[in-house]
This record gives sequence, C-alpha cells and structure tokens, in this order.
Amino acid sequence: MENFISVVIPNRNGSATIGKCLESVFSSRYKRFEVIVVDDCSDDDSVDIIKRFPCKLIQLKRHSGASRARNVGAENSSGDILFFIDADCILREDTLSIVHKTFSECSSDTIIGGTYTKVPFDKGFFSTFQSVFVNYSETKKTDNPDYIATHAMAIDVHTFRDSGGFREDFLPILEDVEFSHRLRKMGYKLHMNPEILVQHIFNYNLIKSLRNGFRKSKYWTMYSIKNRDLFVDSGTASLELKVNVVSYFLSLLFIAFWIYSLKGVFLYPLPIIYAFNIFVNRKLIKAFYDTKGLGFACLSLLYYLMVYPLAVGIGAIAGVIAYLFSPELRKLIRVNDRTYTSSCETTDNPSIRG
Repeated sequence: MENFISVVIPNRNGSATIGKCLESVFSSRYKRFEVIVVDDCSDDDSVDIIKRFPCKLIQLKRHSGASRARNVGAENSSGDILFFIDADCILREDTLSIVHKTFSECSSDTIIGGTYTKVPFDKGFFSTFQSVFVNYSETKKTDNPDYIATHAMAIDVHTFRDSGGFREDFLPILEDVEFSHRLRKMGYKLHMNPEILVQHIFNYNLIKSLRNGFRKSKYWTMYSIKNRDLFVDSGTASLELKVNVVSYFLSLLFIAFWIYSLKGVFLYPLPIIYAFNIFVNRKLIKAFYDTKGLGFACLSLLYYLMVYPLAVGIGAIAGVIAYLFSPELRKLIRVNDRTYTSSCETTDNPSIRG
C-alpha cells in the first residue's frame, strides 16, 4: 500500500516562489499526499497565493523561524511520512513517487534525503554554479552522509515526533545539520538518494552568491568548532571546498611575500598549490563540465578558484571571531544532546483552504 506523505513547507515572504512550488507539488503523479504550508508572519502577498491551492495553511502569530514552522507543520500533519521542502523548491512529477519507493526499501529508522537538480529553475551562471556545487557535494556519499538537508528530507512521522523536532533555539541556519547529527547519535540512520530531486530557485547574481558563501561559512565554522568537526568532509562544507579556501589564502600569502621582497622564489610554490587544488577538486570540475560543457566548466573553475574562496574564507574568519567574542551566539550552539523538546505552541491553529 502506498504511504500517505505530508509535504511540509515553511514560508516567509516567499511570494516570488511559493506559487511555483505549490504548482509543482500538486502536479505530482503520486496521489496520496497532503500539503501543509506554515507561514511565518509574511508581510508580502504570500498568504493570498497559498490560499489559491488546496493545502492546509497555518499562520504563526509571530515571526519564529523556519525550525518552528517545520515543527508546527509536522505536528499538524496526517501522513505516515513527512517530506520537508522549502518554499523556493520545485518538485518534479516523480519526486514523491521516488520518496515512497525509497522509504519502502529502507527501515523506518532511516532519514532519507534528496538534493537539488544540477540545473536550477533560473539558469544564470551563479545559480547554476551553486546548484551543481550543492548536488555534487550532497551526493558524494549516499550511505550515512554527514547530514540530510531540509530542502528534501523524508522521515517517518513517529521518528520525527520522538526526536522532538528541529531546534528552535539554534543558529539562523544549519538546523538540519544539527538535527541529522542528533538523530544519528540517537541510533538512527541517514541515507541519501540522488534520484530524489527538487529544482531550486536561486536568482543569484555575483553579490548574492558571495553573500551566501560568507553567511554559510560563518555559521558552519561556529558550529564546527563547537562540534569539533571543522575538517570533516560534510556535504557543502566539503573537504574540496576547505582545500580550495586554504589554497587560495596560502597563494595570497606567497604573493604578498613576493610583492614585499621582490624575490621570485616566493612564486615557485604557486603552480604546485594550484595543481594540487585542481587535483583535489577534479570531480567537482567534471560535474561542472558534465552539466553545461567546457565553457561553463572553465568559467566555474575561475570563479571557484579565484573569487568564491575569498567570501568563504572571510566568512570562516568571521565565524571564529563570533564564536570567541559573541557569548549570545555561542550559547545557541548546543551539540551532542541526545534529545530535544520542541517549544511549539498548539495555539497556532491551522486554517484549511481549498
């Protein structure tokens, strides 16, 4: 018998994307599902768009963050499986069918993940670069990956409720990483199926791409210092990216020595550094090539080697500084707790539309 799937979508000012997201969900060839959208006090016309679709709409009374929105959606679900996606994700017609099939082949104590398509909804360079990078990074390891991301996470409803849900008193991002680590410590398994795909709407330009790299690096560094896994190969916080960032700043250091001393000997290590960096990142470079050909791969390589690591590196430095000198942020990073109790209030009553 087919599982009943509850698709849970948090929304915060997502008027530009939530309509496309819901259209894709309701175009699914899989029929046994419900859709629960939890609006986190949007001040755009998101709610009016959501009301056009036959989904359960829950409006939070105060802005509380994506973790709370997902927890509230799960508490008001009726399905056997919870499938978490974001309001800027587009499902393919077979996504829910693959979720059902994968879940049927795994035990109920397994959290199942998917990832982004290589080509995003908006096909500009910076959006495609990011989508390929995420797809490659999150699918390198299918059995027992380091985390399952909430842009495509399927979990047994009882497992989720027993876990206590996502932390609501955590960093602004990475709640899915903390959730994955916590459940693995509780004895649950993680499994990535690269066939479970959602198409992301990035709308990235250069500034948005660099800002994203900075922000994620900052908070991931804080979390990794506390979790003592700073050098672990962890999804988008990949070993390749870390080598790339170290290589970039090491190259800058040698160039600075050369400028200061005018001694050519300081330039000799540069070819070795770049050759090693390219070797370590060869599979990612191939993913760029396989997605959109040689021109895109060359442009992506230049951006990845020469520009992107600057934002990621500065973000990492900002993360170290924030961890050392911001007690308020540091208190939010609680790791190695085996249980967590959600602080969701049942007064956030759902209003059902459609």
